[in-house]
Amino acid sequence: MPPQSSADAGVPPQSPADPGLPPQSSADAGVPPPETPLARLAALHGVATSYSPSPDRTVAASAGAVVAALAALDVDASSPEAVRAALTARERQLGERLLPPTVVRWADGEPPAALSALPAGTRLRIETEQGEVRSTVEELPPGVHALRATAPDGRTAEAHLVVAPARLPAPPGRTYGLLVQLYSLLSQRSWGMGDLGDLAELTAWAGRALGAGFVQVNPLHAAVPGTPTDPSPYRPSSRRYPDPVHLRVEDVREYVYAASSPDDRDRLGALLERAARLRESVLAKGELIDRDAVWDLKREALELVRAVPLGPGRRAAYSDFLAEEGEALEDHATWCALAEVYGSDWQRWPTGLRDPRSPETARARGELMDRVDFHTRLAWLTDAQLGTAQRSARDAGMPIGLVHDLAVGVHPGGADAWAQQEYFAAGMSIGAPPDAFNSRGQDWGLPPWRPDRLAASGYAPYRRLLRALLRHAGALRIDHVMGLFRLWWVPQGQAPTEGTYVRYDADAMLAILVLEASRAGALVIGEDLGTVEPGVREALDARGVLGTSVLWFERDWDGTGRPLPPERWRANCLATATTHDLPPTASRLTCDHVDLRHGLGLLSRSLDEERAEAAADTGEWLALLARLGLLNGAGGGISSASEEAAIQAVHRFLVRTPARMIGLWLPDTIGDRRPQNLPGTWDQYPNWRLPIADATGRPVTLEDLAASPRLHALVEVLRDA
Repeated sequence: MPPQSSADAGVPPQSPADPGLPPQSSADAGVPPPETPLARLAALHGVATSYSPSPDRTVAASAGAVVAALAALDVDASSPEAVRAALTARERQLGERLLPPTVVRWADGEPPAALSALPAGTRLRIETEQGEVRSTVEELPPGVHALRATAPDGRTAEAHLVVAPARLPAPPGRTYGLLVQLYSLLSQRSWGMGDLGDLAELTAWAGRALGAGFVQVNPLHAAVPGTPTDPSPYRPSSRRYPDPVHLRVEDVREYVYAASSPDDRDRLGALLERAARLRESVLAKGELIDRDAVWDLKREALELVRAVPLGPGRRAAYSDFLAEEGEALEDHATWCALAEVYGSDWQRWPTGLRDPRSPETARARGELMDRVDFHTRLAWLTDAQLGTAQRSARDAGMPIGLVHDLAVGVHPGGADAWAQQEYFAAGMSIGAPPDAFNSRGQDWGLPPWRPDRLAASGYAPYRRLLRALLRHAGALRIDHVMGLFRLWWVPQGQAPTEGTYVRYDADAMLAILVLEASRAGALVIGEDLGTVEPGVREALDARGVLGTSVLWFERDWDGTGRPLPPERWRANCLATATTHDLPPTASRLTCDHVDLRHGLGLLSRSLDEERAEAAADTGEWLALLARLGLLNGAGGGISSASEEAAIQAVHRFLVRTPARMIGLWLPDTIGDRRPQNLPGTWDQYPNWRLPIADATGRPVTLEDLAASPRLHALVEVLRDA
């Protein structure tokens, strides 16, 4: 995810109070009283006027941030007179309306409160997704239905009625799987970075040879092109469409026919030679993964492949894809074509092209139709290879298969922000508030969705996004899942401290999530690390959304502060030893991560102090592992507390917990010491550009991994369970 404060990267969970509630302690001096007109207006629009960085402290939100957040919701609060007028208008609007724009009906719940509050004698007319017409909300099929209410006095209201299953099903038994950043996993067939062919190979091998139940990958969302391209998978151009840089060019069916002429054959041969040199530069010469160089090669090859006419069956499949995706795909491909001409920030384009529905954009789309078709074709091919990877996983016996990752937001200059700009809050960015671990807060540079526009549309863009991601997934990981409840909005140009929380209708967001995941037969995993307000984890668990538990941060924070014994871990979670934002386990055990941060000037204390604290933290965990008999050969034949034995012991511990899913960070299987992302750095560290490597830093291919005794020994720890 975007560079995080420790609040989102696994520090002790806090229990912040609801920022929309009145102050809760005597430490609340300076918090504006909730009865002020501005506070009342803000509350009616879901904008907080205070927040709690810790359970015993409530802090007033910046008045400027509150006013700016309201302005982004088209509410003028720029003066006392404007506040009073807006408050009167909002209270009148809420008092007169019969229904909110979206109503939720859970299969196991009582009728929605909004319907119970309707005047006696109100008639309902419900047009279901299935084409039926009903007059009652009882026994409705799951879906997003059109609801119309007519009151006895003649008033009418229309709303979206979301009917969702009570909860998602539990995972099919206990299972373990691999966690990997796909770009980092090169094979002897890769063109300089891991691709979807490698992913299909990995799932087939992991399922058949290792008994793994899933493979979780980083977000495969389309990136914003540039020089250089932002390598972070958590700042995408589009979350709905995957990036064609992940394509295995040779696996495109038309590839074998692209070399029909001597000239094309020579060009493809030259591209393959350059791809081999690019691959070897990473694997043998210690160079970083160069996404731009990879894409330059693949784009040239794919231009040749596109020149091959599609057969009748392939043409029909492509036409079906175009019809199914409709305007959304046309918008995405149009943005890609326009970006080739005008650059990748649509806000700098000629004025008429900044509107996806303008006559100028329609004219430009026609003029660039060849390029638009190229990009729609790439979306189709990438979707097909994702489907192949998921089928490979299921054919290999994986009960879950691919676990895709949904980033928390999109780049402000990218395709989604252009095509769906009415759904984004102009002038605002999401991030994290200041807390005890990061006094400056954070600004991730990602525009937030407008909760009012989402609700008015029946959450249409959110539903379409989930459907796209779940199409080839057995599970979906949601980055910063707390964003379904609230997000920290920062006015552009202001410090992250000058932000405030804005609430979303969590009931509706969860209902849509459960509905779409149920339709896809998929699990959902929420990344709920760090500061989580009260009730969030309980609400997620009640709907079957699994949490995320990372070993080093599972401590008895409400009691002794010591490592949490395995029997006290929650069952409904994905349990791991580390994540992409944290040090690999070998680095954690040796405290190498402290030296790394020291070398980059990231420590706030002396090296000795930081190393002593890190060693004490690790020592407590190793002592617990020893007391449980996990370091002395129990169950695995390891008799010494070597690094490899300690990594095995860590995973034996995870097996002892009741966690339904256990994730094995693939670099841990060979002793890799380098984190894939080091929060708090930009160009000081090669974030998102490192290949998987062994303990000596030597890059390791997929073929090497398959033959690694160290990997197989660690996997046996999980398989034996």
